[in-house]
Amino acid sequence: MSEHSEHSSGVEHVVPVSTYVGVFVALIALTGLTTGVAYIDLGRWNTVAALVIAVVKMLLVVLFFMHVKYATGLTRIAILAGFFWLAIMITLTLSDELTRGWEIVSHGWGVIVPLMLRLF
Repeated sequence: MSEHSEHSSGVEHVVPVSTYVGVFVALIALTGLTTGVAYIDLGRWNTVAALVIAVVKMLLVVLFFMHVKYATGLTRIAILAGFFWLAIMITLTLSDELTRGWEIVSHGWGVIVPLMLRLF
């Protein structure tokens, strides 16, 4: 038996430099797009637009710089399990946040000062 028989092929995947440069340029362009969208009033969609751009940037980093695109099955399962756990945490957080009856009333510091004076 050879020394590397335990491994699937023993050869690492080599990514061309042009791929890294292309991903880098895409990340810089998406960062500029994020900045540009921040100056545009989209109403309630500002957060959605920023999160969509952030997810695309995250996918580029994970797939290419972390080599997940070229990973084996076990690595992909571990990454999917991490995203599944993140989805569970976000779901639990939103189930609490969205079921509360929030009343947003800003009273300013004038309400806190008399309370503080009573304590002292």
